[in-house]
Amino acid sequence: MCDVITFGKGGDVTQDAHQIDPPSPGGDKGHKSPPPGRRLTPARQRVLDVLRAAPQGHALGAYDILERLAGQGPGRPAPMSVYRALDFLMTEGLVHRLASLNAFVACPHPDTGPHAPQFLICRSCRAVIEQDGAPVTHLLSAAARASDFLPDGRAVVEVDGLCAHCRARESDREQ
Repeated sequence: MCDVITFGKGGDVTQDAHQIDPPSPGGDKGHKSPPPGRRLTPARQRVLDVLRAAPQGHALGAYDILERLAGQGPGRPAPMSVYRALDFLMTEGLVHRLASLNAFVACPHPDTGPHAPQFLICRSCRAVIEQDGAPVTHLLSAAARASDFLPDGRAVVEVDGLCAHCRARESDREQ
């Protein structure tokens, strides 16, 4: 499951779970069953496949996705079709949007239990590490309540820094 953590009335944390279908033999691993009337169309699947094929943990902007899709076959998809697919995939819990990068990552474990992701983002290589953010989200909720503050919607924690690989590379340059 992929949870979306939101702040409810009074600053209380709520979780909206997205049930994931188990992988089908030879099929896509861990895709969500959309509600009736909504489906994972071939165009949406292609966008999801591009995000899943990105170097491990790297976020892609919508136009990066568009370029990769254009290289896969005849014709170039319209930007709006990519944005619509991304909206659907985010709603279904298959993709996360990183506001600080204006980019997207495939959820690395949409078929696992509930989680409230927080993101560690390397400012050098743009690698993204998704971690369980539930403890941080609960602290933010408590801080909001203590300050009599009512947050607007969900809290997504994005932490900028350097990944181990880039730190080692910078350390090598300094020596």
